[in-house]
Amino acid sequence: MTTSDMRYQRQMILPEIGPKGQEYLLAARVLIVGAGGLGCPVLQYLAGAGIGTIGIVDQDCVDITNLHRQVLFGIEDVGRSKAQVASGHLLARNPGIAIHANEVELTDKNAVELFSQYDIIVDGTDNFSTKYLINDVAVKLGKPVVYGAIQRFDGQVSVFDAANGPCYRCLFPQPPRGAVLNCAEAGVIGALAGMVGTVQAMEVIKLVVADASFRPLRGKLWMIDSKTMETRVLDIPKSDECPICSRPAAEILPQYASPACSAAMVREIACDELSAMGGIVMIDVREQEEWNQGHVPGAVHIPLSALRDNPELLSQHSHNICVLYCQRGMRSRTAAEILLTAGFSDLYSLAGGYDVWLATKI
Repeated sequence: MTTSDMRYQRQMILPEIGPKGQEYLLAARVLIVGAGGLGCPVLQYLAGAGIGTIGIVDQDCVDITNLHRQVLFGIEDVGRSKAQVASGHLLARNPGIAIHANEVELTDKNAVELFSQYDIIVDGTDNFSTKYLINDVAVKLGKPVVYGAIQRFDGQVSVFDAANGPCYRCLFPQPPRGAVLNCAEAGVIGALAGMVGTVQAMEVIKLVVADASFRPLRGKLWMIDSKTMETRVLDIPKSDECPICSRPAAEILPQYASPACSAAMVREIACDELSAMGGIVMIDVREQEEWNQGHVPGAVHIPLSALRDNPELLSQHSHNICVLYCQRGMRSRTAAEILLTAGFSDLYSLAGGYDVWLATKI
């Protein structure tokens, strides 16, 4: 028995895999977009299973806040390229496969070229702009996407394959209005990222080996609430009116607005600059309990949770310069992005939020 055979022997003895299935795995080419909380377990298990060619797309560097869930990285990797670090660790674990590290942001300028080189695309991202781009390009090229998403204690996995079922836009035709919290803002349990990423890896293996007994999540949405460990599988119908997969491939023109662009549009203002500005309205975007515990005198209370559903709540104050604030300055930036997307202007986010404002008054 060769070293390669010994490496994969424990999965090759499964009749659903066998030597033939292992050949399929070694011949497969899989692109993982995002080497974060989802991408790390996907990468580890696909490399371990012997996926012959793995591509990684991630422009970010390792941050210390990543380490509780992005299990490919250690403290010594902080500040280094995620794609390069992940590539090194995977090759050390399995030198018999090929890893291609792409230290780039996925955009409509490079997605077609990147996707064309692979059989399956894995969505390990945490923002809607990239998820819709991945879907649209994959539909255009006829590539299946193994989708994953996590937030707080909830996770989802599906296989979107427009040639054999619905695509992502059949489920969510358009991005939600305004911004949605990512893991950095809403929080996430690292173990949940591992659970969802591992399910994504299993879906890739099922797609590649294609044993008759396998039932990939095409047209299905697997959902888990990790607080209760309750799971559900929902049917996703293919939509005849889908804005993407109901159209000929030649007519699909994927567009992409970098999440960094909307964030860059948000202007911040420091507490010591407020007094020099006239005609401002302070907008508290915290929730009711936080407001009750203390707020800026004269401020207007419009919680972020309400703004998400109805940005027009700001309309009666839009003739003023609005300074949004939360506890520390993160949610107010998100609120500003929602309002900018909805067409409002003359907005600022208070740097450091209520905590900094309070400190200047003590």
